[in-house]
Amino acid sequence: MKTDDLRESQHVEDRRNESSGSYTGGGSGAGLLLQLLFSRGGWKTKLLLLILLLVMGAGGLTGILNGGHSTHNNNPYQSTKVARTSGDKASDQQVQFVSKVFASTEDFWTKEFEKRGKTYKKPTLVLYTGSITTACGQGQASSGPFYCSGDNKVYLDISFYNELSEKYGAAGDFAMAYVIAHEVGHHVQNELGIMEKYTNARKGKNQTDANKLTVQLELQADYYAGAWANYVQHQGLLDKGDIEEAMRAANAVGDDTLQKETYGKTVPDSFTHGTSEQRQRWFDKGYHYGDIEHGNTFEIAYNSL
Repeated sequence: MKTDDLRESQHVEDRRNESSGSYTGGGSGAGLLLQLLFSRGGWKTKLLLLILLLVMGAGGLTGILNGGHSTHNNNPYQSTKVARTSGDKASDQQVQFVSKVFASTEDFWTKEFEKRGKTYKKPTLVLYTGSITTACGQGQASSGPFYCSGDNKVYLDISFYNELSEKYGAAGDFAMAYVIAHEVGHHVQNELGIMEKYTNARKGKNQTDANKLTVQLELQADYYAGAWANYVQHQGLLDKGDIEEAMRAANAVGDDTLQKETYGKTVPDSFTHGTSEQRQRWFDKGYHYGDIEHGNTFEIAYNSL
């Protein structure tokens, strides 16, 4: 992605100095499950733990916190000059890239909301290391980037930039751009009132049906990421192979792919983000249409997603 002439976002908080330097496995229930998952038990025990993690939302990109909600935001936006933090492994180029991508999503969604007579309230991108306390609870880098609707912030440990390539086999800067655009997609859902409807719809549902609603939420965020990619394409900012990088990332984080790689089998009722094929298809659909209207995953029967 061509970013030389793009501005950096003014809605970035660099809190890497406030974060713990590494993930210890303590703190949240998901952290304890992760510790158990990789330390003991046969394949049946590990499969059960994986299902529990997915039920809690710890699998995939959005982590354990994307469903958190608060009616107040006590953390005002802070305009921060993002600079490399001492001891942080992130390169200056990586930090600048995510800040510019974030600014690009601001520009796109501001215009899309204006077309509909709405005002887009920009989220904040928080850079941290290891773990962080948010309005939605304790966040862990081990769960990947996530969005918290309680404070309207996207949380990102920059080390995920390298993890995409090394752990998930999704190399390339646009793979990271897809991840950021996906999390911003959750903010768009929050701004449109979709997140609140989703939260209310989950009440009283059994876990399988609640998971289906979460899959619909996640696939819609993938669609919104694709809509942003359409905007970037029309701005002449895409490099050859960028869309393929995003598609590889979407494939790598599909529930079925992650479960097969870990346990050699899948548990569809435990899916919370969608299959690799679904995630790729909904990103591609957003890239094709480039709008909000064609991305209503909640109007489609679950088996047809």
